[in-house]
Amino acid sequence: MSITDLESADLPGDGPSGPPQELVTDVFARGCTSRAAFEVVTSKWASLALLALGEGSYRFNALRRRVEGVSEKMLSQTLQSLERDGMVTREVVTTIPPRVEYGLTPLGEQVARHLRGLADLLEETAAATTDAPTTDSLATDAPGDAPAGETAETSAGEPAAT
Repeated sequence: MSITDLESADLPGDGPSGPPQELVTDVFARGCTSRAAFEVVTSKWASLALLALGEGSYRFNALRRRVEGVSEKMLSQTLQSLERDGMVTREVVTTIPPRVEYGLTPLGEQVARHLRGLADLLEETAAATTDAPTTDSLATDAPGDAPAGETAETSAGEPAAT
């Protein structure tokens, strides 16, 4: 069957509004089930937690130290969301005292790998971006134009002669 045959084929539930909502797998669609996970993953703390867990398993406080600036409450909520979305595992180790270790699921490893690529790109270009000239330094004044932020007045505050 060709693509045009698939496009014109009547699918179950296909009506004037398209396929049933539970079949929609487009992150741009409001009802897409992956959209909630996408929102969680793209949050700052979740992305950083996934990047850290991509390095290996962490206990809660070690992960909190690794992801500088995150509060205990925020990290806890983030890990719960990532666990709910199937990206993070929470393992209780029965020792005295008991401890909890967080790691990545296979899905979490895939997501972390993609985030690592993005983080690497941003880290590599950060130095180049800070060394690049700004648009202000690139702007040149046309002959006879007043410098940016100044009006056509003399330095004494009097209107310039035209």
